[in-house]
Amino acid sequence: MPSNIKSRNSKQNWPENYRTQATKAVDPRIRAFYEAGCPNPETPIKDVTLLALDFETTGLDVTQNSIVSIGLVPFTLQGIQLGKAWHQIVRPKLPLHQESVTIHGITHAEVQDAPDLEEVLDPLFEHLTGRIPVVHYRNIERPFLNTALQWRLNEQLRFPVIDTMAIEAYLHPRRRPSRWQQLVGKKPTSIRLPDSRTRYGLPHYAGHNALIDAIATAELLQAQIAHHFSPDTPIGDLWV
Repeated sequence: MPSNIKSRNSKQNWPENYRTQATKAVDPRIRAFYEAGCPNPETPIKDVTLLALDFETTGLDVTQNSIVSIGLVPFTLQGIQLGKAWHQIVRPKLPLHQESVTIHGITHAEVQDAPDLEEVLDPLFEHLTGRIPVVHYRNIERPFLNTALQWRLNEQLRFPVIDTMAIEAYLHPRRRPSRWQQLVGKKPTSIRLPDSRTRYGLPHYAGHNALIDAIATAELLQAQIAHHFSPDTPIGDLWV
């Protein structure tokens, strides 16, 4: 089991946290999220309903940038529920920068008439409630969502995620070659989403579309479990 991931969570009792937060939540959607509960950490991952989640943002600094699109898809180890996938462009509180437009391709014209995130919180919470989010690089989705909720609802959402990038980091602890290895031509092992997928023989998808990246992340976790873990791996060994 990934002991370095598990050790980070040794102080977190997520089911108990959910019960506590349910008594404090003011917004009914946040309260319902917590009341739906969190799986026991010993629950096998094969028995957990997961939600691959990806945000495209105007930049990487949560204090200076905003969410511009959301992509998500429910899944389990047995299959991906493409019929329940959801993609939504939202109008950011802060203006688009040309650099971000170049990356995700979402233009000023597209966000001009898009809803504010607050207007799509109902479907967002419908998807989140009762599921464990799966992301590739947790320093985007969780902090950006919390900042957005703090601005709009004066509340935040605390939940565990499975981070496929953290799993790849665990599986490749020596991914940065030594100076000698660099001299003989050894390259670093990338744990970016497309490069991680390539190691498992997964197909190449065009990146920086929130829905496509969510589907790509779901497939990656399925491959990671199949190659390195087990369907019986406790969910608490993988979430952070």
